[in-house]
Amino acid sequence: MPHRAIARPYFVSPSIMPNSLKTSSVLSLSIRKMDNHGEMGLLGENFDLGMIGRIRDDGYESRSGSDNLEGASGDDQDAGDDQPPRKKKYHRHTPNQIQELESFFKECPHPDEKQRLELSRRLSLETKQVKFWFQNRRTQMKTQLERHENIILRQENDKLRAENNMIKDAMSNPMCNQCGGPAIPGQISFEEHQLRIENARLKDELSRICSLANKFLGRPLSSLVAPLPLPSSAGLELAVGRNGMGGLNAIGPPLPMGLDLGDGVSSSAHMMPLVKSSMGMNVFGNEIPFERSMFIDLALAAMDELLKLAQAEGPMWIKSSNGGSKEMLNHEEYMRTFPPCIGAKPNGYVSEATRDSSVVIINSLALVETLMDANRWVEMFPCLISRASTIETISAGMGGTRNGALQAMHAELQVLSPLVPLRLLKFIRFCKQHGEGVWAVVDVSIDINREALNADSYFQCRRLPSGCLVQDMPDGYSKVTWVEHSEYDASGVHQMFRSYISSGMGFGAQRWLATLQRQCECLATLMSPSIPNEDQIAVSSGGRRSLLKLAKRMVDNFCAGVCASTVRKWDKLRVDNVGEDVRVMTRKSMDDPGEPPGIILSAATSVWIPVSQKRLFEFLRDEQLRSEWDILSNGGPMQEMVHITKGQRHGNHVSLLRAGSIGANDSTMLILQETWTDASGSMVVYAPVDSAAINVVMHGGDSAYVALLPSGFAIVPDGTSQSGYVSGNNESSSLALVKGEGDDSGGCILTVGFQILVNSLPSAKLTVESVETVNNLISCTIQKIKAALSGPSA
Repeated sequence: MPHRAIARPYFVSPSIMPNSLKTSSVLSLSIRKMDNHGEMGLLGENFDLGMIGRIRDDGYESRSGSDNLEGASGDDQDAGDDQPPRKKKYHRHTPNQIQELESFFKECPHPDEKQRLELSRRLSLETKQVKFWFQNRRTQMKTQLERHENIILRQENDKLRAENNMIKDAMSNPMCNQCGGPAIPGQISFEEHQLRIENARLKDELSRICSLANKFLGRPLSSLVAPLPLPSSAGLELAVGRNGMGGLNAIGPPLPMGLDLGDGVSSSAHMMPLVKSSMGMNVFGNEIPFERSMFIDLALAAMDELLKLAQAEGPMWIKSSNGGSKEMLNHEEYMRTFPPCIGAKPNGYVSEATRDSSVVIINSLALVETLMDANRWVEMFPCLISRASTIETISAGMGGTRNGALQAMHAELQVLSPLVPLRLLKFIRFCKQHGEGVWAVVDVSIDINREALNADSYFQCRRLPSGCLVQDMPDGYSKVTWVEHSEYDASGVHQMFRSYISSGMGFGAQRWLATLQRQCECLATLMSPSIPNEDQIAVSSGGRRSLLKLAKRMVDNFCAGVCASTVRKWDKLRVDNVGEDVRVMTRKSMDDPGEPPGIILSAATSVWIPVSQKRLFEFLRDEQLRSEWDILSNGGPMQEMVHITKGQRHGNHVSLLRAGSIGANDSTMLILQETWTDASGSMVVYAPVDSAAINVVMHGGDSAYVALLPSGFAIVPDGTSQSGYVSGNNESSSLALVKGEGDDSGGCILTVGFQILVNSLPSAKLTVESVETVNNLISCTIQKIKAALSGPSA
């Protein structure tokens, strides 16, 4: 033997080591270290803390992880060949240290460096010891879960093999059920035929879920998938619920309205924390693979919470003081009833939760399809959603329906004011059918890359289980119960809007339901053959559709300019002589046929007006009073040339206005205007359009080539009073609004926005004089409105 052979260390290859040694917590780390050429990897990065309870139910008593091996020092490794290596030191933690580490592990299995330093200081341990303890603990958990899932797969394979053998025997020796003799070849009993179909389906489902696991998780089966009596895909689990480890039994007593939920999720599922993964995704960027089954567990827990909140009675909800259907959540009762679904509320955040219900002219299937399609969802809730997209479809549903559909989405929610930041949300949306004509759709936030957010433009917020419960009613109607629950950083809200936002009127259930009701009424009215014709000039049906399409683009561009959403790329300006509450932005328009080329300037601000929302809306939409505030009216009243009704409420319509008499010159500039009002607010948006271009549109031409720059007003209640508020299903209040009756006391918040072409050359430089001109225009318009409303004739 060579002289130096004894000093050379010899490592056993991990591939030839016994499995019993591989499962050891200390040796697992050593093996991983050798495989990665000296880099210590953290095992179980996709570890879900919610599995702890289920593993313990199986009788597994995890080791404390207290036996930590202290590695050799640098002196030991560099020692000469003649000097034998020192003995490795072992340290056994005290019971108190183990208890503290176990308690912290339950809350946070992946502590950062700061947390490890704090633990080492508190427990009188070295930082390296704390780090190795958590690595060992995670390794133990991962090993046990992998062992358990292998047992599950073997059981499923044995079950399928037994079913196959049974079917083969039945096919090889067919027997007649009536006489007991041999059956004629080709005649198979109905039961056997069904077994063959079911067996083939189960094999396909098992193959599909295994391939998904291999594709997205890199291992045979996710450590989070609960065992089922039969193999199942993600769609099946979402459609019928889960019945696995940890006592996931039925939800509880039967729900009202004949809801039959089948197997669901117990309250223990709520305590499953959302494991944050380092997605590193830009806002509305490309997705990267994430743990799907974690989203399935979260979706089931969120659906359970939504159903209970939507149907809860008693102290859970507090009725609104105005007598409508709107309700505010009793947060103390909520905290006692529901454990946190996505973790504790962050420091500095406030809660906002409302519930509202109404009868809407849409059936449940149509509404579910709208909510599960990002583009149709945006169209159904204009002025509320500025942008939305589907990141990934985790499950498309079952049997060609949306039952069990689950998808991850992005959305930007907005209040029409430059003083209210956008709400950027990343969430999963889950749809489930609970009976004939009864559906529920729930949203719940998932982790988002906060570093990509601009504090000036976005709310810091997250959405707790929110959504709607829909039940079909006769004649194409449905009863919709909407629950909206969120937590946000109130420091980013302007003082003027704090009461409005905290009351839930800005992003709450009332606004969602009011917008849904208005849009459904609009669709029903436009499709009705008996639309009243109030036009002074003839417009074909194709021309009406083109005008409506042009008006929709006008309103969308107005909202994008007021809220600075990512639909348009704006550059913010800071001008010394412009107030802080005025947002001034600019952009270049070059190749957009729907806008004039050049430098476009947008300015918007919000002010409090001491009149009700209803009174201010009626004043601004009245073409006879337009000369009191609009410089485009040429000092006189305007005439309505085209009137397209868009709903049952008085004032919901698209119109084409012209200054002067009917016999005015044909080259006169026309004004396209859309107005609407509902329980959540009101809007008046207009834009000057060329008469020749609009004439082409009225004859059915393409409206995409009509250039326009919108301006207008958005009106919302101030949140401190209920003036102008109309409940979503309060017919008497709706009638009062139509007749112009009701209380005019209180105040409202008016948002004014202008978009103006300051230079027709895209390469031109923006001047300070242009900014001052737009700022003066806003100030002058607001002063004229206040003077007109406070005057003797108001």
